[in-house]
Amino acid sequence: MKRGFALGALSASLLFTSAVLSTQAQHTHEPQRANKLGRVNFSTSCTPRAQVKFNLATAWLHSFEYEEAEKTFNQVAMIDPKCGMAHWGAAMSNYHPLWAPPTPTELSRGSTAMNKAVEIGAKTKREQDYIAAIEVFYKDADKIDHRTRAFAYHDAMKQVFQNYPTDNEAAVFYALTLVATGAMSNDKTYTREKEAAQILNRVLAREPQHPGVTHYLIHSYDYPALASLALPAARRYAKIAPDSAHAQHMPSHIFTRLGLWQEAIRSNLDARNSAKAFARRHNMVGTWDEQLHAMDYLVYAYLQAAQDKQAWAVLDELNRIRQVDPPSFKVAYSASAIPARYALERRQWKEAANLPLRPRGMEKFPWEKFRWAEAHIRFARAIGAARTGDVASARKEIEELGQIHDTLSLVKGDYDWAKQVEIRRQVATAWLEFAEGKKDEAVRTMRAVADLDDATEKHPVTPGTLMPAREQLGELLLEVKEPAAALAEFEKSLQTAPNRFNGVYGAARAAKLAGKDSLARAYYSQLVGLARYSDSARPELQEARAAISTIYDAMR
Repeated sequence: MKRGFALGALSASLLFTSAVLSTQAQHTHEPQRANKLGRVNFSTSCTPRAQVKFNLATAWLHSFEYEEAEKTFNQVAMIDPKCGMAHWGAAMSNYHPLWAPPTPTELSRGSTAMNKAVEIGAKTKREQDYIAAIEVFYKDADKIDHRTRAFAYHDAMKQVFQNYPTDNEAAVFYALTLVATGAMSNDKTYTREKEAAQILNRVLAREPQHPGVTHYLIHSYDYPALASLALPAARRYAKIAPDSAHAQHMPSHIFTRLGLWQEAIRSNLDARNSAKAFARRHNMVGTWDEQLHAMDYLVYAYLQAAQDKQAWAVLDELNRIRQVDPPSFKVAYSASAIPARYALERRQWKEAANLPLRPRGMEKFPWEKFRWAEAHIRFARAIGAARTGDVASARKEIEELGQIHDTLSLVKGDYDWAKQVEIRRQVATAWLEFAEGKKDEAVRTMRAVADLDDATEKHPVTPGTLMPAREQLGELLLEVKEPAAALAEFEKSLQTAPNRFNGVYGAARAAKLAGKDSLARAYYSQLVGLARYSDSARPELQEARAAISTIYDAMR
């Protein structure tokens, strides 16, 4: 890493407890407390009364509470009709840098707000530059693809950042564009994310209660190689912005990356409760989509801790949901991943093979817009069929995965969902080949897809892939009686997905079969520790406890 980045970033991230707030040179207002959303001071030339509301709206925006942000920016416009920045905020609320591209409706609404901001204008050159930057994103949206416009917006915000070096908001918004374009670049050196973190840590020293700083630090470090650097921010963000459901959830990205399952569980229980409270406050007929996002992370963490009854309760809650608003990509991912995870992580192959294609009660959801979500269920069914010897059914599901991949390959978006589907298809193909007795072919296929999976970053919406391919390679090598080779693959998988239940169990079993009793005991002990709050009778845990006792006796 350049210039001792890791140590410098970590030291800066610890400034939460010691940093002092300084006033930006061009700001003329004292920081305003934005409910319980942290402290934001984005000074504008709008009226003093509008300024207070503007800071609140920006705080919502920094926590990705886009509906609340847009509504509050519109209130700013009503308070001060000459405040062009109010419409800038509404336009920003319809652009979700780290989520899916805006829908046609959001693009239209954002474009309208942007045009209004341009029409009204602003009294300062700085504000005019902010408006011009978001204009770059919305301009010719019907002709230019999302990725190109996202990079163009990044370039425009870079200019704002450079032109106003004392403007903390310019620094924070520019850092977000670095994280967003970094995610699109699939750059394993994380150059953009590291630059974003350096900028954010500098702002952190001046504004330790800024919600965007802690939030975007988490996103900057949301990668296995960097996740430990975000732990202070993860443990701080929810306290800074307790009114935001997303702020309650977001720390679990880092807790999940580090395998801190009980912290991930607490984070998403709080997020789910906050999302339910939001739905009640706004008299929503259906469930808010943020709740399902938290539920997916919650199920993932419960399953890694062998708290299967708790995981089932979340799945049961999902099956009782009839309507989710808005019908977003977060809903599609969560509603399809949760049942797939529940079956696959518990190694219930027959259950996986017979999963319904759609969650009960959500037949009216526009699934046709999210074919990659269907692939979750197809993958689970393919694995379940292959692992139970139902070759014909496995082949049929794999063919369906191929068709989904081909369809998605024609779509140019912000994330390569087609590649994710192809990874799932190849993992399933390897297990099909094994079921057909083609052991060598199966190992070659799985090894190749493990390399592909390692080189591919997950989408921020997911806590983790459905069964990491490297972990599956370890499983397959155990099946072909190569425990030493399997152990190496499990250990490599655990480097990027630490404390996964099946990864730790696989490493323990492989070490035992390879004759490495001391290492086996260490992994079995780790497994028992992970499952200290287990509410299930998983056979892997029974094996672990018995093995610990047997190995200990043998070593005495």
